[in-house]
This record gives sequence, structure tokens and C-alpha cells, in this order.
Amino acid sequence: MRETMTKSMARNIFYGGSLFFIAIFLGLSAQSHRYIVTTSTNAATLTPSVAAGKRIWEHKACIDCHTIMGEGAYFAPELSNVMTRWGIEPGDHAGAKEALAAWMGAMPSGIEGRRQMPHFELTDEQFQNLADFLLWVDSVDTQGWPPNDAG
Repeated sequence: MRETMTKSMARNIFYGGSLFFIAIFLGLSAQSHRYIVTTSTNAATLTPSVAAGKRIWEHKACIDCHTIMGEGAYFAPELSNVMTRWGIEPGDHAGAKEALAAWMGAMPSGIEGRRQMPHFELTDEQFQNLADFLLWVDSVDTQGWPPNDAG
């Protein structure tokens, strides 16, 4: 073997290494997509009401304060397991709406020194959609996230 690397050798190492890591990247991307679609997402229960609740979540910018599955701001509690924390059974859409409407209706609480949630003027249908979205998020396999019950 030569002591110095030729231009041709360097080019072959560069292209070979690039192709190798591109193949690894594509393989891991395909595996991640397959896992999300088949294992971690509860697509069977993804209804139009859940999608509408997600749009309300985005329109009201809830992620500016709350997190879902660790994504978002850490100003307010994690909401990926909020329905479980409130004792709402899976599939109890009316109970979820009632609990969410009562909680949001009491905001802002006016307690001095506490973080305050703004009061949103939501209709009954919007409360139901948002509650359905939070119920759906609670049903997703988060692999133990959040690490404690309080979020």
C-alpha cells in the first residue's frame, strides 16, 4: 500500500462513505415510519372529531404553554395523559368534555402568584372536539412518557 493517498483513493473513500451513510439514513427513516404507522399511533380511533380538536389545539396555540409527549413549552402541564390523571375512562367522551369544560371555565383562577391559563371562548362542539383529541392522545403508546403521573 502507498504511504500517501491519491486523489482517486480519496474520491472513492468519500463516495463510498457517503453512499454507506445515506443507505443507513434511509433504512432508519423507513423503520421509524413503519414503527409510527404500525405500533405507536392509534390510527383506528383517529376520527374527524379528533382532527378538529387538533386544529383547535393549533389555532389556540396551546403548545405555546403545554406539551404533548414532550413537545411544546414547559410553562404548563404535560397533556398527553391528562385524561388518565383526571380519572376519565377511555371512550368516555361526554365525561371528557365535561371535565375539560369545567377546568377551562375556571380559568384564569385569579390566584396571586400562580401561572394563569387564558380564558378561551369555546363552543360546546369545540370543547367536545378538544376533549376527543386529548382522549386520543391519551390512548397513544408513549412508551412510558411522561416519566411521572403529574406530567
